[in-house]
Amino acid sequence: MTAMIIPVTLPSPAPRFTVRFATTDAEVLATQKLRYRIFAGEMGAAIDGGHDGVDTDQYDAHCQHLMVIDNSTGEVIACTRILTEDAAEATGGFYSASEFDLEMIHSLPGRVMEIGRTCVAAEHRSGAVIATLWQGIAEYITREGYDYMFGCASIGLEDGGAAAHQILDILRAKSMSAPSQRVRPYYGLPVADKKLEGPVRMPPLLKAYVSLGAKACGEAYWDRDFNCADVFMLLNVTDLNPRYARHFLGRSATVAVSQEVTLAQ
Repeated sequence: MTAMIIPVTLPSPAPRFTVRFATTDAEVLATQKLRYRIFAGEMGAAIDGGHDGVDTDQYDAHCQHLMVIDNSTGEVIACTRILTEDAAEATGGFYSASEFDLEMIHSLPGRVMEIGRTCVAAEHRSGAVIATLWQGIAEYITREGYDYMFGCASIGLEDGGAAAHQILDILRAKSMSAPSQRVRPYYGLPVADKKLEGPVRMPPLLKAYVSLGAKACGEAYWDRDFNCADVFMLLNVTDLNPRYARHFLGRSATVAVSQEVTLAQ
C-alpha cells in the first residue's frame, strides 16, 4: 500500500518591518518626534526648530517623509526625508546648501534628489532596519527616474574628532569622487586632539552609502550644533555596486528582507 502524501502550504510569516511614506500629519509628526529623540535627546544637538520634543524646520513641508514601522508595535523606528529638485526650488534650495557650496550639483547630467535627517532608533540599529529603509529609497529612485541621490552622513565628534579624521582618511583613499564632483564645506573640521590606535567603526549610514557605491565629495563640514562631521555623499545610480543593486533594487531581494515593502504617497 502506497502512502498518500498530502502537500501542506505553510502561511508566509508576517513582515516584521514595513517601509512607506507618511500620508498624514500625525505620521509626519511621528518622524519628527523620532528625529528629536535621536538628535536632541541622544546626540545633544541644539536644534533651532525643535520644540516640545519635535524636530522641525522650513524644509519639512516640502519633503516626502519615508518611515520604517515596526509591525509588532506600530511604532516608527527609522525615517528619512526626500527633497526633490523641484521641491527644493520651492523652499529656496537643498538643505545641504547650508553646509556646502553645491555649485557642482547644477552641472550633473540628470535628475537629482536629496535625502536628509536620516535616523534609526537606538534599539533598532540592525542591518535589517537600515536595509528596509534603503529599499524604500531605492524603490522611489527607480520609480521616479532619478539619476543622482545625495545627502550628508554624520560622524560623531564625542572623542574630539579622532575617529572622524581616521574615517575621512579611509574615504580619501577608497571612496572619493572625481575632482569635478567636489563640494566645499563652509566650516571645515578642526584638527583632532589625538589619533586613534587600531581600526575604527564607520557609522551605519555612511557605511551603507559606501557599500552602495556612493562617493565622498570632499572634506567634511563641522556641524557644531550637532557635534558631528558631515560628509557629503553622492550616488550616481549607474554606479551602484552590482551586489548591493541586486539587494536593494531586486524585487526578490526586497521581499526576502522585509517580506513586504509598501510605498504610498
